[in-house]
Amino acid sequence: MDILSIVGLILAVIAILLGAVLKGAGLHALVSAAAFMIVVVGTIAAICVQTPMQVMRRALTMFPWIIRPPSHEPAKMIKKIIEWSYIARRQGLLGLDSMIEHEPDPFLRKGLQMVVDGSEPDTIRTTLEFDMHAREMADTRAAKVFEGMGVYSPTLGIIGAVLGLMAVMQNLDDPSKLGHGIAAAFTATVYGIGLANLFFLPVANKLKVAVHARTHLEEMQLEGLIGIAQGENPRIIEGKLLGFVH
Repeated sequence: MDILSIVGLILAVIAILLGAVLKGAGLHALVSAAAFMIVVVGTIAAICVQTPMQVMRRALTMFPWIIRPPSHEPAKMIKKIIEWSYIARRQGLLGLDSMIEHEPDPFLRKGLQMVVDGSEPDTIRTTLEFDMHAREMADTRAAKVFEGMGVYSPTLGIIGAVLGLMAVMQNLDDPSKLGHGIAAAFTATVYGIGLANLFFLPVANKLKVAVHARTHLEEMQLEGLIGIAQGENPRIIEGKLLGFVH
């Protein structure tokens, strides 16, 4: 569990709510159904128009990563690969055949299958690098869905403010409504800028970090598999993999 994400989200809410109280606006100033419709619903509408369905599905699947990112335990992974290299040296590559069906990681399972099948190291590298970069590209596009929402919401907040001021201008003959109307108009701006800078953009960047971390782990796995396929000494393989950790 990513404690920093939880702390950040809580502090973001506290910053806005407590800030409104300390500034004298009060919590009631932040409650606006009209602002919610214009900014939140409008942002969702804009991103739906922009995003293909498969990318949107992937973005929703990745969203929980901000709290529970994919598990990356390079030390355990290195230990596993080194054990495979010892088995390969003692029993040959076919000795790893029983390991394939017990490997939960699809990327590692595919690579191990190619090693057992006796594929050339260059073929293994080309195939797995293609899979790795294709996955990274797809996940990065999904993360940019939230980045797009961070771009649209401030603009929609301005639209909400303009619409609110238009309503105020229609009541200039009633000065008692001007102050409340102007305050309500800027609530949409708070929604738009606040959501963009305290939620959408941070979420997008956190997901990109998780994507890059996964790619880094797969690069390490790839080098380990290539080392096994080439029959390198387990100690040499371990030295290479430790370089990825540091």
